[in-house]
Amino acid sequence: MGVLIGLVIGIGSLLGGFIAMGGHLEVIWQPYEFVIIGGIALGAFIMGNPMSTIKDAAKGSMEALSNKVPKRKDFLELLSLLFALMRDLRSRPRNEVEAHIDNPQESPLFQHFPSILKDKELTQFVCDYVRLIIIGNARSHEIEGLMEQEISTLRKHKLKPCGAMSTISEALPALGICAAVLGIVKAMGALDESPEVLGHYIGAALIGTFTGIFVSYAVISPLAQKIKLTREKQVQSFIIVKQTLIAFMNGAMPQIALEHGRKTIASAERPTIDEVENEAISNTPPAAPVLAKAA
Repeated sequence: MGVLIGLVIGIGSLLGGFIAMGGHLEVIWQPYEFVIIGGIALGAFIMGNPMSTIKDAAKGSMEALSNKVPKRKDFLELLSLLFALMRDLRSRPRNEVEAHIDNPQESPLFQHFPSILKDKELTQFVCDYVRLIIIGNARSHEIEGLMEQEISTLRKHKLKPCGAMSTISEALPALGICAAVLGIVKAMGALDESPEVLGHYIGAALIGTFTGIFVSYAVISPLAQKIKLTREKQVQSFIIVKQTLIAFMNGAMPQIALEHGRKTIASAERPTIDEVENEAISNTPPAAPVLAKAA
């Protein structure tokens, strides 16, 4: 919503100021200049990035527009899941928990937390490291190093669309100049025309420069920054899992381990200790029944 509001304010101010100066909106409408700039930008974007990054850029743009980031309730749900897993690991034989980790989609425990289960990447991350705890051979500092490496790789992968779009944003002013040069070339071929016609051609050429600069600094660059912020917030859930499980592996009680995870959340979204007590601990489902492991 913020992106759309910003665009409305920016474009409204642009057009309103232009009209207030006595400008005519039809002068700005130069579709062929837009085709030149947009076509070159799109071609360069496709040329410089693998298809996976191109698709992820579209996905990231939709996530930014819809502000698809974890909210306070999502963090509470994640803490609840982690508490339930740690509780079962302490109170039940660890091999009884393994079936839930092997098949989270059919686990009653994971099904109690649908928003976590919907995020396959996060679910897999939780399952992988709980499985390492169940095995019991790895040391906590080794697991912590492995988690940090995976989160670093995950962050790098998630931020690829931001870098790709920032590169195109930096190129757009120059592409606008390309379109303007073509417009000037057209105007040079009409020097024998009346000043009115020649002025129209030159004005259309300058719209190319204006479009490249405007789209770069007022559209693509802010959108890339919004995607970056959105993806960084999505990575926060993985950091919560890391801090919580490492504290548990180091001997902390489940309630204390949750505090290690809670403290990594930004203050604006961080649930209070009472909220964690009331929602993430008190409302956690009872010990999950043992699932039959697949043969």
